[in-house]
Amino acid sequence: MATNLALGQGTRAGFYSRTCARAESIVQSTVKSHFQSDLKVAPGLLRMHFHDCFVQGCDASILIDGASTEKTAGPNLLLRGYEVIDDAKRQLEAACPGVVSCGVTWVVPTGRRDGRVSLASDTSSLPGFTDSMDVQKQKFAAKGLNTQDLVTLVGGHTIGTSACQFFRYRLNNFNSTTAADPSINSAFLPQLQSLCPATGDATKRVGLDNGSEDKFDASFYKNLGNGRGILESDQKLWTDASTKPFVKRFMGIRGLAGLSFNTEFGKSMVKMSNVGVKTGTNGEIRKVCSAIN
Repeated sequence: MATNLALGQGTRAGFYSRTCARAESIVQSTVKSHFQSDLKVAPGLLRMHFHDCFVQGCDASILIDGASTEKTAGPNLLLRGYEVIDDAKRQLEAACPGVVSCGVTWVVPTGRRDGRVSLASDTSSLPGFTDSMDVQKQKFAAKGLNTQDLVTLVGGHTIGTSACQFFRYRLNNFNSTTAADPSINSAFLPQLQSLCPATGDATKRVGLDNGSEDKFDASFYKNLGNGRGILESDQKLWTDASTKPFVKRFMGIRGLAGLSFNTEFGKSMVKMSNVGVKTGTNGEIRKVCSAIN
């Protein structure tokens, strides 16, 4: 996912090259080590980065502990990967005390500082799994992200899972119709109903990219085209006229200018990682990621 995109708001590639030359290699090796023992680390960090950037900008406010911080809000209760960031931060502090901030690190511009505010009430800016496509586009636009960015970043669901509680309402009596969501493939519906019965375990997890949930690829979009999207908000990418063309381009449908998912995902991640970043004297560099200095 390396990219040569223009940088923004005071961040730059290699920001720590002089002050903590091993910063990126330390983070990379730490994430790799955790990933090798738990594949859930990758989707966990992707989602955490997304949830952080959509609230107060990319300032690691999602990491702060407290009774009513972002971490305690409903949309964030099932986020995972905090232990990976804490591990990386401990190693960074040992190598370069007080230099490297707490945000998740990608092969993208670095140098953002950590925020001092984290409020559960601010998480309303996060896109919701029942949001209409118009609402989703408005929330992305508010962060300077366009429709293609929306379709691309939601493609991060190519890896990872969702709990039944976030989609099983689609499987029976959808919108009080006594039937399932009509956008679900009729051949796929029985499988979902078996995995997530109406009175079953709401916390049971199901892959978001059926048949390819551990592989980072464009198959997520093909599943949408086949009515196999798990979340209602995901499937709407196919049923909405403004987003469907981008889904088709990621699918590689003949006659359309194709889009490379790996390339475009990297570009949109860089763009999102510069949303509302804090640099210079704004913010701080936390000693411990879960607490303000």
